[in-house]
This record gives sequence, C-alpha cells and structure tokens, in this order.
Amino acid sequence: MSAAVSSEGTPPGSPESRRIVLLRHAKADWPQVSDHERPLADRGRMEASVAGRRLADTGIAFDLALCSTAIRTRETWKLAVHELSHRPRTVYEERLYEASLGDLLALLTETPDEVNDLLVIGHNPGIHALADALAGKVEGDALARMTQGGFPTAGYAIVGFSGSWKSVEHGMGTLLDYWAPHD
Repeated sequence: MSAAVSSEGTPPGSPESRRIVLLRHAKADWPQVSDHERPLADRGRMEASVAGRRLADTGIAFDLALCSTAIRTRETWKLAVHELSHRPRTVYEERLYEASLGDLLALLTETPDEVNDLLVIGHNPGIHALADALAGKVEGDALARMTQGGFPTAGYAIVGFSGSWKSVEHGMGTLLDYWAPHD
C-alpha cells in the first residue's frame, strides 16, 4: 500500500474525493457482563495500537470519527487514536451498536459534506457488510484479502468515492485497501 491512499486518482482532501475507513473493534474479552459492556482482551489492546499505527501510515487525516458506544469500540478508538498525528472530532454513536447494513448506510448519508475523510469504528457483521456493499470497484487484491480473512477484529477497509454523502449507496465506491492485524 502507498503512504497516502487516493480515491480514483483525485488528490486526497479535494471536495470531489471522499474516503470511508471502516474499522472493526479489536479483540474483546468475554467476562460476565452484557455484550455492550465487554472490554478489550489483552490481545485486543495490542491489536488496537497496531491498527492505529497502520491507519497513521495511510496518511489520511480524518475529519470525523464515528464510534459505537460499546466499551470495546471505545477502548479500540482510545488506543488507536493515540497513534494518529491528528485527532479528529469524535462522535460516539449508539446507532452503530448492532447496526444493520441499512442502518449503517443511513448513518453515512447523515455525514456533513464538509467531511471528506470519515472513520467508522463498529462491529461485525455490519462493518464487513458495509465494506462489501459500498465496493462497486476494487483496487488490487483488497477484496480477495477481505473475503478470505472474513474481516477479523481490528481489521479495516478503505473505500473511496466521489460525490455527496447523501448519495452514498450500494456499489458507489472503490475498495482502495484492506488490512487486518494477522495479514
């Protein structure tokens, strides 16, 4: 992967170019608490930091991060964001927890148009389904790697597209890259 990921040859940060990074939370523990309250496991804390470093390597300066309110997603974001050179505005969004593909698409269409680069920290199966749904085109072997790996914890996909957030729909983007900590 190159240091900076561009959407269809458009310079990063230009109004026509938008990127969505879909990050699955890191590995969670299974203590005797509700699913929403599950914390990260030791392995998850390590994965979250590594994912943050890899996100920093992309060169994407996120304008906004939407994070599920679940403990494991909040902890993932807290560890990953420390690796970034720029801390984006963060919104903790309860609708990301247990969100369906339709819920996730609806949330994306609510994104303000001044946001070019969006990071979404959420859960499977929704995050994987959203990456699949948005990717009408693919660069390189990103789709094969994402399909083969099944979108494990702390993995992320980068989807680029042009246009307004209100126009987000199935197949409108290009899967630019996919990464998982065990690749």
